[in-house]
Parts: sequence; structure tokens; C-alpha cells
Amino acid sequence: MRGEDSIENRSAWWRMAEFVKLSHTVFALPFALISMMVAAGGWPKWTTFFWILVCMVCARTAAMAFNRVIDWEIDQQNPRTVNRHKLVTKQTGLWLVLLSSVVFAFACWNLNLLCMALCPVALGLISFYSVTKRFSSWSHFFLGLALGAAPMGAWAAVRGELWSVTPYILASAVLFWVFGFDLIYATQDAEFDRKAGLYSFPATYGIERSLQVAVLLHGFSALAMAAFGWFAGLGWTYGLAWIVAVVGLAYEHHLTGLGDPQKINQAFFQVNAVVSISLLIGVGLHYLIEL
Repeated sequence: MRGEDSIENRSAWWRMAEFVKLSHTVFALPFALISMMVAAGGWPKWTTFFWILVCMVCARTAAMAFNRVIDWEIDQQNPRTVNRHKLVTKQTGLWLVLLSSVVFAFACWNLNLLCMALCPVALGLISFYSVTKRFSSWSHFFLGLALGAAPMGAWAAVRGELWSVTPYILASAVLFWVFGFDLIYATQDAEFDRKAGLYSFPATYGIERSLQVAVLLHGFSALAMAAFGWFAGLGWTYGLAWIVAVVGLAYEHHLTGLGDPQKINQAFFQVNAVVSISLLIGVGLHYLIEL
């Protein structure tokens, strides 16, 4: 009862932000900003930055609200997510999907023709992830693919083209990184997913195998992050940031190996935030003090 009362006493804005986990924007947004700065060779026009920021927030809000709405009944059965539907009504969730999608399209239109053309593709990609666990154990891959689109979109926003190999390397780093940490996070729901008939990777192949694959994926991600720094011509500040990110990934797997659900949550949010933000700082410092 105390948990329900605390939710009901929160403001509507807090409940909506919690509904879509707005704080988790820290995962994809730094990589979009990294791509933006590299594409611009520094800081772009402020209007470009503003519309990229709007795109990122709205795209993620639309994707998360869609995920919550389509999983409405499933989440009520899962002990870990049972309180989600108490944050907002299902109708509010649908309105969040619609309004954030419309604003996302408007922001794309204010950037350039390529972004506008890719707008429906992006919305389809970030929404598709939410239905994949109903028929595929590779839903975590599709989440990585969706978040990997962030640096691609930011590059397109600045350059108006996607011919360079550089954003694809960064996108692959994000894909492997997200694929890996979502496998770790999904181990908490392995038993529930089996009972509910959902095809998550841990439910299908087991927790031990999932954690082994996550280590491999994060190794690939670290290599791709290094390759991105090379192709982007980034210097020693990025190199130091890359070391911090790699240590963070190693620590994430250390926490996961302890078998404590609280440690898994710590690995999921805090450690991964360090990974993305440290790389963003490294790129920012490169353009601030190295050039």
C-alpha cells in the first residue's frame, strides 16, 4: 500500500517520466551527440543541436510508451514490472506515443530532407523491438539495432548524407553494447518469460549462456569503439575515455557475476551511464583542447 500511495502522491510529470524511464535517455543520447560533434568537426549550429535533442527525446518517448502500452497486460503479471500500469492510464500511454511521434516528425522536417525521409523508418525500427519477444529470442538484438540508429540519425542531421563509414562503426558499437547489457538485464525475467511464453534469449538458452554471449558482445563493442576513434581521428582524450568505458564494461560483468538482482540493476544503469558519458566527455574534450 505504501508503494501505491507514494506513486499516487507523485506529480503527473514525474509519473510520465518514470513511465517511459526518461532517465535512461542517458544510454543513447551521448552517442548521438558524439556522432553529431564528429560529423560537424566540433559543435554544430545550435538549431541543429536543438532539433537533434528533440528527435532523441521524442523518439525514445514514443518507443518506450509504445513498449509499455503493448505490454500492458504482460507487465501486470510480472512481479518486477507490476507497478508500471499504476503510473499513468493506458490512454495516456497511447497519447504519449502519438504526440511524441508527431513532434519527432516535425523535428525531422526541421533538420533536412534525408531525416524527413528516414522518419517513418526510424519510428518503425524503434517500435518493432517491442513485439519481437513474442516470436524471437533475438529481441535484444533489435533493441541494440534501434538504439544504434541514434548516431546514424545525428550524422544524417548534420551532414544530410550517410556515405561515410564512421557513423556505421559507432552504430555497431552501440548495437553490440546494448545487445550485451540487455541480455544481462533480461536474466532477471528468464523464469517469468518461460511461463508467459515469451522468447527472450535467457528464457530460451539459459542465464549462463546469456552472460557468456554478453561478454563476447561487449568485447566486440569495445573494439568498435576503438575503431570509431581511429576513423574519426580522435586523440588522446578519447583514448582515455575509451579505457574508462572498457573498465566500466569489465566491472559490469563483475557485478553481474555476483548473482545479486540489485547488482544487476546497478550494472544496467549506473555502469552503462559511465560508459556512454565518459566517451561523450572524451570526444568533447578532443574538440575543446586538442584542436
